[in-house]
Amino acid sequence: MNELDKNYSPNEIEEKWYKTWEESKFFAASLSSEKENYSIVIPPPNVTGILHMGHVLNNSIQDTLIRYNRMRGKNTLWMPGCDHAGIATQNKVERKLAEEGLKKEDIGREKFLEMTWDWKEKYGGIITQQLRKLGASLDWDRERFTMDEGLSYAVRKIFNDLYHDGLIYQGEYMVNWCPSCGTALADDEVDHEEKDGHLWQIKYPVKDSDEYIIIATSRPETMLADVAVAVHPEDERYKHLIGKTLILPLVNREIPVIADEYVDKEFGTGALKITPAHDPNDYNLGKKYNLPVINMLTPDGKIVNDYSKYAGLDRFEARKKIVEDLKEQGFFIKTEHLHHAVGQCYRCQTVIEPRVSPQWFVKMKPLAEKALEVVRNGEIKILPKRMEKIYYNWLENIRDWCISRQIWWGHRIPAWYGPDRHVFVAMDEAEAKEQAKKHYGHDVELSQEEDVLDTWFSSALWPFSTMGWPEKTKELDLFYPTNTLVTGADIIFFWVARMIMFGMYELKKIPFKNVFFHGIVRDEIGRKMSKSLGNSPDPLDLIKEFGVDAIRFSMIYNTSQGQDVHFSTDLLGMGRNFANKIWNAARFVIMNLEGFDVKSVDKTKLDYELVDKWIISRLNETAKEVEDCLEKFELDNAAKAVYEFLRGDFCDWYVEIAKIRLYNDDEDKKISKLTAQYMLWTILEQGLRLLHPFMPFITEEIWQKIKVDGETIMLQQYPVADNNLIDVKIEKSFEYIKEVVSSLRNIRAEKGISPAKPAKVVVSTSNSEELETLEKNELFIKKLANLEELTCGANLEAPAQSSLRVAGNSSVYMILTGLLNNEAEIKKINEQLAKLEKELEPVNRKLSDEKFTSKAPQHIIDRELRIQKEYLDKIEKLKESLKSFEE
Repeated sequence: MNELDKNYSPNEIEEKWYKTWEESKFFAASLSSEKENYSIVIPPPNVTGILHMGHVLNNSIQDTLIRYNRMRGKNTLWMPGCDHAGIATQNKVERKLAEEGLKKEDIGREKFLEMTWDWKEKYGGIITQQLRKLGASLDWDRERFTMDEGLSYAVRKIFNDLYHDGLIYQGEYMVNWCPSCGTALADDEVDHEEKDGHLWQIKYPVKDSDEYIIIATSRPETMLADVAVAVHPEDERYKHLIGKTLILPLVNREIPVIADEYVDKEFGTGALKITPAHDPNDYNLGKKYNLPVINMLTPDGKIVNDYSKYAGLDRFEARKKIVEDLKEQGFFIKTEHLHHAVGQCYRCQTVIEPRVSPQWFVKMKPLAEKALEVVRNGEIKILPKRMEKIYYNWLENIRDWCISRQIWWGHRIPAWYGPDRHVFVAMDEAEAKEQAKKHYGHDVELSQEEDVLDTWFSSALWPFSTMGWPEKTKELDLFYPTNTLVTGADIIFFWVARMIMFGMYELKKIPFKNVFFHGIVRDEIGRKMSKSLGNSPDPLDLIKEFGVDAIRFSMIYNTSQGQDVHFSTDLLGMGRNFANKIWNAARFVIMNLEGFDVKSVDKTKLDYELVDKWIISRLNETAKEVEDCLEKFELDNAAKAVYEFLRGDFCDWYVEIAKIRLYNDDEDKKISKLTAQYMLWTILEQGLRLLHPFMPFITEEIWQKIKVDGETIMLQQYPVADNNLIDVKIEKSFEYIKEVVSSLRNIRAEKGISPAKPAKVVVSTSNSEELETLEKNELFIKKLANLEELTCGANLEAPAQSSLRVAGNSSVYMILTGLLNNEAEIKKINEQLAKLEKELEPVNRKLSDEKFTSKAPQHIIDRELRIQKEYLDKIEKLKESLKSFEE
């Protein structure tokens, strides 16, 4: 067997093995396999993206599941790919243009899209190279992009299907508008954040009167577009003004006072300014009363030219100027503090504006019904279960989805307009022209819709478009529906629900059987990681410092199902220490297998000790626990089970005991040594398989040194528990040995006795099983605890000058004579006695006080008596110990 290097160097190992794995096509799914199929589609990272800690967690989880199922003998497909990320990618290219003093309009749509594709080819997909560094065993030959030819065709197909089924429509409605990105946003692309603001009170004079109505608004700049003031019909303050006309301050436009029960009499002044172009509720009231819609903002959030004094001012600059003018002209009353939710663009955090504009929408209610049904009936399982409630709540109250975006990078909406703006939705222009010829009776010029589709529209097709839909492919037949989706809880609406809706609509099948939501990676004080806060470490730097395996294992070990992770680099130290421990243990095993050939071992002639039977039992018990945890998506518990077995059972106990057998060259101990070698090889080899899904690189490197056959550990059988080899009695016996040895080590630690000093120990037990275990394993106990003498028996007397611990039903005494400085020990005991007697005094005083004993409740008296007894017992034991030292 080839030896391992003395020092574990993860970076060299990782680069070497990933290259081998990818070149050898070990990650590839087969289309002709008769194995059970297992598939996952990656949540496609943005083509602009670079690796962050959220990606590290998400992809470590997915890779663990894929590697586990691959080793379970399944034909696995983990589908890779990237999302074109419409707004985010366009912003990158626009910023590049801005450095040259240009806007996209200066070069035109066609040239801009050429630049964007060039940018994508040059910088896009960096993250896919970084995923390789994580060890992600994706089937790279199947990599997809949401704007590649096949996926673009799939997008046009579903758009056409939805449109012709009456589920896509066009209309002028109020939408969320981002002035920075210059596009409409869907409701769930708006983040609402609680912020401190103001409520400004303004006088609106009544025409031809000295009266006025006071309105309160958080957005005084929008008054430029007011068309009415609404009051509650039963509000006594305003009844006499209903139907009257007001003069709009600064603008001098005449606007009516209308009455509607929608108005809250208790909020503000009870009078509501109506601005249909800039508030969704006002828009609805405007439609109800047929009020005009006046727009006072440009698409980039500046005042339109209709208001010359404010034209071209940014909306927030205009707000300041308008408030100044209101004060100057006597219309301003006062400012009040307001704490309210402010909508922001989820991409750039710009405050959104409600805006009336023509947009394309998907009718969601008919699609939501099926998506609700498949989760309620258990076809799709959502974990953690509490996420179901959030899913149900959103779908039960769903609003139509605005799918058009006023940008250039993305899937252009497959709709064409005739000369009279009649719409033709088709797969391509040729098909649209055929439709137009039928409609008009002759050929006409058509112009395509300028808007593109929301990025999430194409992402919603991801589980089946990546597998070749709308063609009936072998991939769809084998791998759809996929088994598991692993994603963050923050995109349950953006992506997860929509994939279910589109999958049920087009294929009449669910897109995945399990949805596993993991939490968000936060910093130590609970903040979401971001570059702007400077709390987001670069995973590539961490990989250089700690190695991938350490990072993957630490992240999974510390992530409970659905819970956010509070990340710090301290977490990674645990993973690194574990990797080093495995490396050093494996190095020791390999060094002691020189001349050993596992193939030639006659297992019938081996002599299995208690420790051998125990480690085999623990191996099978761990395999059972890991399988159970992974099937329930409790990855942290699975990782902990493997960690406890390898670090605790194998490294700390089995290897230490094996040393005693390996270093004994007595002729009559040859079989014991051979058995130890065989078991070391077996447990190490099986342990590496157990660990491989979590820590792929180190396990491959070590396994290659000890393998009997096979190309890679990732294609070996994952350990399957044999219940016949799990022996509770054996485990109990060995746990007893561990307890005895640990108690002796604890005595040394507490008393400051060097582990190098041999000790004498007496173990007294009336339990026959414990006594038998002690006698059969005396050699191991003496070596592990460094004992020169071990006396075992039933009902033995406590030796003088000894320290006692209890293990199982046994009293374990370490004789301290000669191990300790008598004078120092006597001094220490006297100090402890003085301390205890001082603490006992107030308890004694209380219990001898007649007032206390006559008035205190019995449970209080009983508690004090218990405390008194505990002190007296401790004092008695210390006095006995003192006596033995003084003698």
